[in-house]
Amino acid sequence: MAADPDFWNNMEKSKKVLKQTAALKAKVEGYEGLVRQYEDINTLIEMGNEEEDEEIVAEVKELKEEFIAKYDELKISTLLDGEYDKENAIVTLHAGEGGTEACDWVSMLFRMYTRWAEKKGFDVETLDYLEGDEAGIKSVTIQVTGENAYGYLKSEKGVHRLVRVSPFDSAGRRHTSFASCDVMPEIDDDVTIEVNPDDIRVDTYRSSGAGGQHINKTSSAIRITHFPTGIVVQCQNERSQHSNKDTAMKMLKAKLLELKIEEQMKKLAEIRGVQQEIGWGSQIRSYVFMPYTLVKDNRTGEETGNVQSVMDGNIDNFINAYLSWIHS
Repeated sequence: MAADPDFWNNMEKSKKVLKQTAALKAKVEGYEGLVRQYEDINTLIEMGNEEEDEEIVAEVKELKEEFIAKYDELKISTLLDGEYDKENAIVTLHAGEGGTEACDWVSMLFRMYTRWAEKKGFDVETLDYLEGDEAGIKSVTIQVTGENAYGYLKSEKGVHRLVRVSPFDSAGRRHTSFASCDVMPEIDDDVTIEVNPDDIRVDTYRSSGAGGQHINKTSSAIRITHFPTGIVVQCQNERSQHSNKDTAMKMLKAKLLELKIEEQMKKLAEIRGVQQEIGWGSQIRSYVFMPYTLVKDNRTGEETGNVQSVMDGNIDNFINAYLSWIHS
């Protein structure tokens, strides 16, 4: 006998409440920890002054840097107040102009976001993957699961520009490549987004995979085209065609929700008299490997010369700068 649907709905609601409670508890504990650390630093300063011990100075500097980092992290978390900021994120990368070089650039960004998520303790699942003709990745879609994943990653939406000496150019010339990044929240089933069956086309195709791994030999991959908007989503992660279709429909609804949010943001910008690039296609960040090393965000002005650190997933400074910028 099947369980009462209300039972499962109540279970899901209970899970959400527990998740929200845990998040609030973590913030309170984080604040209390900062207060204790602040008091410990002041105590050490007083001891150093009384004993004139220079070794304590080094310890205080180290604790101060740790305190500032935790303070900044807690401060930024308070800026994640959007309606969907707490949700998981669905990130899609597409190669732009630049051919094989652009596909390689997508693979580099894929690695960067995966490394960032791992450092945050988030889970990453690949939903769709299309290899480049010669190397790299033409497009890839991942789901990043963790508290506030969308709130953080929404800063990454736009076009990312790469300047470097291409390893695919035997003449050693400098190339400029582009890749687009789309970020949308994973929406709950209780969020109502109506999709008219007559407005979509569902196609099946044979799955592909990275390096021959996880390749599904049956035509169970799903592609959904939404005629009114031109949105195309696809999923090939699951072996079941039904599961892939369910996931693809969730992605379509999330994208439609994202368009709705963007329209609201545009209206707010018009009311405020602020002209901001909100839509897809705006170049947000440049990564220069040659003739100098520099990563610079074109919106906030945040920059660093440590390109390799950024490509290893250390992008919190750019995310934090963006969140501060949109709340300024």
